Amino acid sequence: MGRLLWWVHRWAYRRSGGRLGGRIVGMPVLLLTTTGRSTGRPRTVALTYLPDGRNFVVIASNGGARRHPDWYANLHAHPEARVQIGRRTITVTARDAGGDRRQHLWARAVQAYRGYAAYQERTRRTIPVVVLEPPAPL
Repeated sequence: MGRLLWWVHRWAYRRSGGRLGGRIVGMPVLLLTTTGRSTGRPRTVALTYLPDGRNFVVIASNGGARRHPDWYANLHAHPEARVQIGRRTITVTARDAGGDRRQHLWARAVQAYRGYAAYQERTRRTIPVVVLEPPAPL
């Protein structure tokens, strides 16, 4: 049932240009399309994000599960991806935030959605904070 719900969410987001499904738990939503690490096929997920200048910050919480979400593993294999925000599609390069930068972005994420703190309490892994960077303007 959950897969069907997320499929409908992605479909509605695409069809409406983000007017439907453009916000979840009070946060904006983007569609992230990665390249499957095993299949090489495009894989799209809807994720909440934080804007950070020109970048987009996503949290690889996987609901506090023991393992990282598949999209995160895909980004490690193929860091080039696409995001759709509204009707706009942008190519991005993914990188993990580390050190003080991660701490700052994690605090912002928890402030925007307290569920992230609960997810971190559920798991022993450190939940990754991922920065999606568009190419620099010419």
